[in-house]
Amino acid sequence: MIGGEALLLLVSIDILKIPLHEEALWLTILAIGTVNLYTWMRLKTDMPVTEMEIFSQLTIDVFAIASLLYLTGGATNPFTWIFLLPVILTAIILPHAYTWYMVILTTVLYTFLIPYHATLTSVEPHLMPMDMGAMSPAMHESQDQEFLNFHIFGMWFGFVCSAGLVAFFAVELSNTIKMGERTLAEAREKLLQDERIIALGTLAASAAHDMGTPLGTMAIIAHELKDDYGSDEHSDLRDKMQIMQDQINRCKQALSVMSATAGELRAESGRIMVVSEYLDEVINQWRSQQPGIKLNLRINSEAPLTESIIAELTLTHSLINILNNAAEVTSVDKGIDLNVFACTEEGFLGMRIRDYGPGMPEELLEKIGKTPINDSNQGLGVGLFLTYSTIFRLGGTIDISNAPSGGACIDIILMLVPNE
Repeated sequence: MIGGEALLLLVSIDILKIPLHEEALWLTILAIGTVNLYTWMRLKTDMPVTEMEIFSQLTIDVFAIASLLYLTGGATNPFTWIFLLPVILTAIILPHAYTWYMVILTTVLYTFLIPYHATLTSVEPHLMPMDMGAMSPAMHESQDQEFLNFHIFGMWFGFVCSAGLVAFFAVELSNTIKMGERTLAEAREKLLQDERIIALGTLAASAAHDMGTPLGTMAIIAHELKDDYGSDEHSDLRDKMQIMQDQINRCKQALSVMSATAGELRAESGRIMVVSEYLDEVINQWRSQQPGIKLNLRINSEAPLTESIIAELTLTHSLINILNNAAEVTSVDKGIDLNVFACTEEGFLGMRIRDYGPGMPEELLEKIGKTPINDSNQGLGVGLFLTYSTIFRLGGTIDISNAPSGGACIDIILMLVPNE
């Protein structure tokens, strides 16, 4: 608006040759610019903007408009349409009470500008020089017609500018409102997803309670069978019983961790670790579960391995779950690929996990991560749904696609801890 006001002033003085109070008008525009400079500095602070502050800003704009109109003909200025703009903005972004206050303020100022305004030198039509004296009726009529045409043109031009400004601000505010509605819809979707996670957590806690006693019984029986068949002639059976004991202990350990960490906050259930150390920890835990699967680890030279990351327990389980899913479907000869790289956006770590299996069915790609999938053959049940939720909760993203040469690719972006 400041640019438009300055341009109109230059056009009126230099091109249209309209005699105006030039110094006072430039001082008014300078004052508006000063207020804008203060506002720009104010928005650099963390103090929230209140409704009263927004209304005060609009009030300052109204008085600035009134000052410009006072110096350029008052209510006779065709740009009095501009008083509608702050009224429209107030009605869109502030409560109704502020709208009526703005209507009263603009009405009072408009009424004030009808009798009170700075006098302007008459805009003379381009007539041939003549001696002083009374003008003929024809000259009077010609001059009046010139004034009328000039005023009508000014009203048309003022309407066009005002309509353009109103349309511009209305469209921008409408886009802002749509963005807010979109954000609200995403928040509702996340709330629905969180409710599903809570329901799954309740079922998991119930299942963990019910599984405690059977696992304890199985551990005792497995230990007794191992002791009964401890001789060398039953070495094969003893090895199998050892595997069974290890798996039972793994289940018991998982239940113990679930009970110990239930209800913990993010800061309590995780710790800050260097990226390289955290990746080593995740890979070592996964190798203990899948010792026979080949892992092709590739680390980009620009990967932020020396940065820090929040090593939350749920994140570790999520990454191991993805690696396990890939290990179950991949080719034994090729194994799975794990690429670690630097993201284009600073402060994030990129990872790509690829298997060499049959890939994902197209009908499942749109559902993965949004809801648990009842397809045990694909290994995409509750685990991957919780993995999506965990990574998104920690500020990251995850995307699954099929590689052109076969197999599935999972791209993971994880947020790093800021240096400060």
